[in-house]
Amino acid sequence: MKQTEQMSSAQAIIECLKIEGIQKVFCVPGESYLPVMDAIYDEPSIKLISTRHEGGASFMAEGFAKASGQPGVVMATRGVGGSNLAIGVHTAYQDSTPMIVLLGQVDSRFRGREGFQEVDLDRFFAPIAKWTVEIQEAKRVPEIVQRALRIAQTGRPGPVVISLPEDLLKKSAAMEFGKPVDRPSPCPSLREVQGTEKLLLKAKRPLVIAGGGVKNAGAEKTLVQFAEKFSLPVMAAFRRHDVFPNNHSLYAGHLGLGTNPEILKTVKEADAIIAIGTRLSEVTTQDYSLIRNDQTLIHIDIDTNTLGKVYAPDIGIVADAKEGLTALMEMKLPVVFEEWGKAGREAYQALLKPEKEESVNKKIIALLQKHLPKDAILTNDAGNFAGWLHAYYQFNQKNTYIGPTSGAMGYGMPAALGAKLAWPNRTVVSLSGDGGFMMTMQELETAVRYQIPVISIVFNNRMYGTIRMHQEIHFPYKTIGTDLGSVPFYKIAQGFGALGIYVREPEEFEQALLQVLKEGKPAVIEVESDPEQISLTSTIEQLRQNGKNNN
Repeated sequence: MKQTEQMSSAQAIIECLKIEGIQKVFCVPGESYLPVMDAIYDEPSIKLISTRHEGGASFMAEGFAKASGQPGVVMATRGVGGSNLAIGVHTAYQDSTPMIVLLGQVDSRFRGREGFQEVDLDRFFAPIAKWTVEIQEAKRVPEIVQRALRIAQTGRPGPVVISLPEDLLKKSAAMEFGKPVDRPSPCPSLREVQGTEKLLLKAKRPLVIAGGGVKNAGAEKTLVQFAEKFSLPVMAAFRRHDVFPNNHSLYAGHLGLGTNPEILKTVKEADAIIAIGTRLSEVTTQDYSLIRNDQTLIHIDIDTNTLGKVYAPDIGIVADAKEGLTALMEMKLPVVFEEWGKAGREAYQALLKPEKEESVNKKIIALLQKHLPKDAILTNDAGNFAGWLHAYYQFNQKNTYIGPTSGAMGYGMPAALGAKLAWPNRTVVSLSGDGGFMMTMQELETAVRYQIPVISIVFNNRMYGTIRMHQEIHFPYKTIGTDLGSVPFYKIAQGFGALGIYVREPEEFEQALLQVLKEGKPAVIEVESDPEQISLTSTIEQLRQNGKNNN
């Protein structure tokens, strides 16, 4: 039976969030939606996190959603605030993260007159959101907000943007509320299971590529059971490292930026690909070049639009990842893939062997592996520094990694704040380069103000390193726009009231890490990085010489 109450539109919005179990809302305050903030003040079950920039707020909401499994909720005012948080909306869209974006809008009487900060918000966000809408009538607030919550969480999850005219929020009506979202979990048909079985009976070297859909479905354990039953090697799609235990004998590596050729060789040698909960993105498929027409493709995804978007599957199954894997467990396959599974694992493990001279960054990753709790959550920004994390850190438990498949700079630290708010009893560490960290470092003040003890590691080489790498590849010796000034991040952190420590060597880093783990305060460890070591595999001089030789 539906609940009906007389209340304002702003109160109805918060009631919808309460019904859904939302406990955190992120924002930069704005006068256009003050009634919504006031309604949060009167609702003890929901906490408002006021941030320093809308981009930071949207990254926090996105990181919170990834960590908690609940929709992230972020608010901003009109066109200016909405524009600032658009980066987080785009990240949520590409990362399939459920998000509700509440944007104050100009008074309905002024729409279309280019009023103060007016932007047609639903049209502005349409290309990067799953659904956009502007609410026109007070009595329809519960209908539209609860529909938004359903759209954000079902099928392929994503962001929904709701535009709220300023005058609407004060209007009252008899509000009628429905129940919280019950997410559908579609299953494969018997015909699809039998068809998959028929294809795999012909395969000699099948490989699983697992993506975010497995995480969204909570199917990590089921994926392990499925892989073990049929001795199938498993690879993680781009920045979905924790989808399968990295220390498992069937884990064969991560498909991302700069993936080692030996891991790519495993994919090329496979004669059947079972893609589960992945859209087979540009990065995962190495510029759409990794999967060939002569390989059998079995693609399982909850979104029908994902199937065949890039690669036409031999069998495309619209299914929840957990339900899909459970159904496929009923296949009658002879277990003949053990040697193939071992080969994939050996290719991955060979890359983890100690080297004669290991880089500072690799040693730092080893120290994180040594000292962080097994359930620690790691987030990362965009940048070449992440190559060492992706290559060497072992994510052995589910829900321990959060990264932007959108490649957004400035993501790491705000996302870590969101993750820590979702899991206050777990250690949360962000990794950033100096370029990305500078974009959202003001959120350190948010961390201090709300006492959110995240650890931020900043690799400082005083350049936009990833862009410099491409610059040296394509235009060697012609450096322009990529050099940055010297910024004492650790001192700025201290100024905010956080711990700030500067280190040059792995031994100093280890001492700093142990200190911040013990003190339990927001902290920044700034790592002096060698600008010459531009990536995991190359120096700037090597790139220049390669460019010279190629010319």
